[in-house]
Amino acid sequence: MRFLSQFFGGREREIQTYKDFWSWFQKKEKVFFKAVKQHSRIEEDFFDLLSPKLDQLKEGFFFLTGMYDDSTVELVLTPDGNIKNIIFVEELIAAAPPIPGWKFTALKPAVDIEGLSISMSGHEFDKQKLFFFSNEHAEYPDEIDITLVHQDYTEENEKTITNGSYIFLDNFLGELDFVTKIDSIDVQGPNGDHPPLVPIVKLKDFLRWRQKEFIEKYEGTRYDTENDEYTLFEAELESGNVLVASMNTDLLRWDKKASHPWVLYLELPYDGQSRNGMPDENMQELLSTIEETAMKELKDRDGYLNIGRQTGENTRKLYFACKDFRKPSLVAHVLQQQFGDQIAVDFDIYKDKYWQSFNRFKKSY
Repeated sequence: MRFLSQFFGGREREIQTYKDFWSWFQKKEKVFFKAVKQHSRIEEDFFDLLSPKLDQLKEGFFFLTGMYDDSTVELVLTPDGNIKNIIFVEELIAAAPPIPGWKFTALKPAVDIEGLSISMSGHEFDKQKLFFFSNEHAEYPDEIDITLVHQDYTEENEKTITNGSYIFLDNFLGELDFVTKIDSIDVQGPNGDHPPLVPIVKLKDFLRWRQKEFIEKYEGTRYDTENDEYTLFEAELESGNVLVASMNTDLLRWDKKASHPWVLYLELPYDGQSRNGMPDENMQELLSTIEETAMKELKDRDGYLNIGRQTGENTRKLYFACKDFRKPSLVAHVLQQQFGDQIAVDFDIYKDKYWQSFNRFKKSY
């Protein structure tokens, strides 16, 4: 063992835990600090070293850095807007030890609008150029649907103005609020058909007010699925394979869907099939085990509702409606680690405040 330790002594071991990462970072931090402070060899001496270590820990970490003040470097870790990776960025930053001369930040912070101005392809994005109005929907009263209005918008510069407006909001609101508090965004130019325009500086207050209303409306909302009825759907596809879905139609009739606005989508592709693209007996047992494991962690009384599953074309899909997005991300990641040697578990989390992605089952309930 001593010989092996000496033989491999020059190799850095792979990063597997948050502690591993920060231990490695502490050994390099003086070189990193110098690179950022002097803005010299920042790619070679910092970025090129940091990126692979973050990837070893988990894919989906991105970062920004710069001088917070004359004696402090700030490192901002971000999932770049990917909802399902927010919790891992937050956990990694929470595990950071205090290091003199460093400030560690989870997610891109909000920027004071008075100093916020973005230039892109000859266009400016600031409080003089941007306004907004809210689109109200009688059928979906809790939906936060806003339209941004940029004074220079035309059909020719649509892509540039839209991208620049999104970047502005990401900075103005901060990453977390930008990706979680708005359900739908559109960008257009000024015209006589829209409601009165609201200065963009008032958007934070608008979102804060809507969030407060939403919390007050649904606080304490719970749903018990124990005695619910599930409906079986079956269809034959053009390929000749069968598609089967088992959906909680009692739950889909619920009038408080918006209280659980996040959908966890688990995708389980399988090879062990019988006929018509359906799983064979051994694979069916594995798929059931994965679903049961997920349900043990995601309980309805805690705000995680099993909407149902769909099976066919060599893939099983599981759906949960959730009160938040952080725990489902953690549970799905654990499933990937636990069953990854038997099946490729993939997942996504998206916001669907009225579960409109399940409207295809609506005619049956």
